[in-house]
Amino acid sequence: MLRNLDLTALRSLVAISDTGGVTKAANRVHLTQSAVSMQIKRLEDSLGLTLIEKNGRSVELTASGHQLAGYARKMLALNDEVLGRLLATEYEGEIILGVPHDIVYPTIPEVLRAFNAAFPRMKVQLLSSFTRTLKEQYVKGEIDLILTTEPEPDNGAEPLAEKPLIWVGAPNGTAWRKRPLPMAFETRCMFRPEIVRRLDAAGIPWDLSVDAESTRSVEAAVSADLAVHALLEGTCPPYFEIIDHGGALPALSSLGIHMYLRRGEERLPVLELAGMVRDAFDAG
Repeated sequence: MLRNLDLTALRSLVAISDTGGVTKAANRVHLTQSAVSMQIKRLEDSLGLTLIEKNGRSVELTASGHQLAGYARKMLALNDEVLGRLLATEYEGEIILGVPHDIVYPTIPEVLRAFNAAFPRMKVQLLSSFTRTLKEQYVKGEIDLILTTEPEPDNGAEPLAEKPLIWVGAPNGTAWRKRPLPMAFETRCMFRPEIVRRLDAAGIPWDLSVDAESTRSVEAAVSADLAVHALLEGTCPPYFEIIDHGGALPALSSLGIHMYLRRGEERLPVLELAGMVRDAFDAG
């Protein structure tokens, strides 16, 4: 049967190891000498081991006591770290994270889940918008941390990944076979001009069937097989399908995913969130 060690008793054992006596240990842990002695006795009884031995007026840890004290230090350090992280007021507040619509899925939900586990008292407000809009808000100081998808980032941007654009459509869709090619894009999409240039260079007629401010409008049109769209590789949601066009559509360029973090940012939670974002894209 698994048993749980008493952290309070372990703290007293470590104090005895550090001070060399029960009385001094009791002062350190703010308990009476008899209370510390009783804790050690219960700990010894639960383990069936002798942990301390009297040596004149002082006490010494046995071999088992030294071994347990080594583990106890690690357990207490982790316990104190957890409580410090959960209860410290400097880990309270809000972080505003801006992410373009097209790269929220699938990485960002996993990052937010991990961050919430590490900083449960910090709130992350996720703003999903277009790269241009996010950069404008970032410059104004309205957002703490942003990701962008852009071919030529500004100074200070940290590159996270470079991914090719791919054609996507409805599962088992046929819209990609039509001419003019029906397309659906947001009005402020950063890579729409490049896609248009590729189509024109390939001599493929096209029609902008959906020119919307809303990503939802684009998703509805594409999933209904009324138009095609383009996304960065690895960001295709389950209601879209990568189009296996066999060369009927032109190959598209690659775009960089970048992160902007304000210089001089010293708040640990913001730096931790940036690190988690960085690690997620490295892993992906």
